[in-house]
Amino acid sequence: MPIQHLLFNPPPRDSSLRVGPAGWNYKDWEGIVYPAGSRKSFDPLSYLASYVDTIEINSSFYAPPRPEDAAGWVRRVRGNPRFRFTAKAWQRVTHQRREAVQTGSLPEDCAQIRRSLAPIMQSGILGSVLLQFPWSFRNSDENVEYLELLFRYLRDFPLAVEVRHGSWDREPFYQFLRENRVSTCNIDQPVIGESLPPGARVTSTIGYYRLHGRNYSRWFDEKAGRDARYDYLYTKEEVRDLAGKVALVKQTTDETYAITNNHFRGQALVTAMEILEELDAVPPAVPPLLAEAYPRLKQT
Repeated sequence: MPIQHLLFNPPPRDSSLRVGPAGWNYKDWEGIVYPAGSRKSFDPLSYLASYVDTIEINSSFYAPPRPEDAAGWVRRVRGNPRFRFTAKAWQRVTHQRREAVQTGSLPEDCAQIRRSLAPIMQSGILGSVLLQFPWSFRNSDENVEYLELLFRYLRDFPLAVEVRHGSWDREPFYQFLRENRVSTCNIDQPVIGESLPPGARVTSTIGYYRLHGRNYSRWFDEKAGRDARYDYLYTKEEVRDLAGKVALVKQTTDETYAITNNHFRGQALVTAMEILEELDAVPPAVPPLLAEAYPRLKQT
């Protein structure tokens, strides 16, 4: 099936809500989102930006992008005037934080993040920078102080914080975020033991929601790779429930981002399309190959 870009002349849509996947370039999306073997012959980013109004940059978690690469991403999404990026902060400041503090590199690490994302920020299409912490990051005085440092060093950006441990689910923490004008990243994840349950918290003018799937059997499996952990397709009933939570966040924010991270085999795009269908009066356009791979999308 030949693949074509949409001419961007979409029907009216609520521009205060943007729903899209985490990442845009996955090998397992070939033949499902875009044709097999096509990644060298067309641009996945500009293609997806003709269907969704946001994508979360994942590669920035592994290393700060070169500013020229970030500028290139900006150019590649210009066909959609509603489009905004969000970006995960470098793992150095979230998952390797002890080393960053002990070596004194934290100020320069944050400066690298600022430089790397400056072209997107200056273009006006950076919706938020996500500080995503692991489940092992617990609520403590030391960790709250660390967050204060990050907020100071990255104050140029609109920030969101994702924590996964239930110890953070306390009103003093949410008040701390409000005082710093930082967004709570609400998450849907397997709720195991002391994991943070899904919610609809708002602590700034920007709402943020991330959907990780509910793969209970692999979530804490150390041998499971990234694909296995996030291999989950939400049911229609689960999508309706999650769309309701996203709608609650949207009610009290200027703009809201819902990011689908159940990426394996294009499932993140299925979930994004179905959330848009639930929340938007206008049914979304669906990539043709995706509709073939997931016939339930043809019912929209």
